[in-house]
Amino acid sequence: MRLLLLTALTMVAFAANSLLNRLALIEGAIGPAEFAVVRVAAGAAMLALLVVLRERSVPAPARPDILAVAGLSVYMLGFSFAYVSMDAGLGALILFGGVQVTMFLGALIKGERPPALRWLGMLVALAGLALLTWPGEAATAPPVAMGLMSAAALGWGLYSLIGRRVTDPLASTGWNFVYSVPVVLLALLVPTGASQVSTMNGLILAVLSGALTSALGYALWYALLPQLGASVAALAQLSVPVIAIILGALLLGEAVTVLTASAAALILGGIALGLVPGARRGP
Repeated sequence: MRLLLLTALTMVAFAANSLLNRLALIEGAIGPAEFAVVRVAAGAAMLALLVVLRERSVPAPARPDILAVAGLSVYMLGFSFAYVSMDAGLGALILFGGVQVTMFLGALIKGERPPALRWLGMLVALAGLALLTWPGEAATAPPVAMGLMSAAALGWGLYSLIGRRVTDPLASTGWNFVYSVPVVLLALLVPTGASQVSTMNGLILAVLSGALTSALGYALWYALLPQLGASVAALAQLSVPVIAIILGALLLGEAVTVLTASAAALILGGIALGLVPGARRGP
């Protein structure tokens, strides 16, 4: 029960992070590069503070995990830049679909053998995700934006797979954020054609996204991954769009249609199917 509750809390953090990103970028309160830089820097500062408070001293620099830093940086940048010219629904479909493929393949490569019910649950949940986010005829995106979101999906999937082997989730997440700062800073050199003016509202949203829903959420995610396994962790993340819809309705007054509710039910049903006792046996 504790694992279930903590996983649910982490998914809420991810969904809240999605809302903060959407509010900042869609309203033009901050540019995509600036948002990514502030987000990562705020996350690094928060995690560094927590590590110092825990250790009661400034720890010596840890050796960077190149793959983890690369995965985190690619996700942060790909996500921010893709949404400059991509519909939110299409972006979510590419992101979460790509994460599923990446993590299930990673699970197979590492010897995990998800049972048939988990595969079926994933397919049902993905069908619900497609129904929920499938873009209309007018919702198109340039190939570059689609490539960026696909890269973000690959980056987050790899970052999550790496998290299964960490022994100190807080410190590992903290150093990943710290080493990602200079990488993400390079994005400021990339011309996007979008407004580079950062408002106070945009900066606040980026700090909240980095220090709270990203830093703390990702640290908790790294703590849970060894217990969940790759395929279960991948499946659980499909609940994020549903939670985002609920939060959007409660906090932003967004409408929930019958189609949306039906798609959400299909996603949650697929997740439940993949997590029934018979589907959880195995590596």
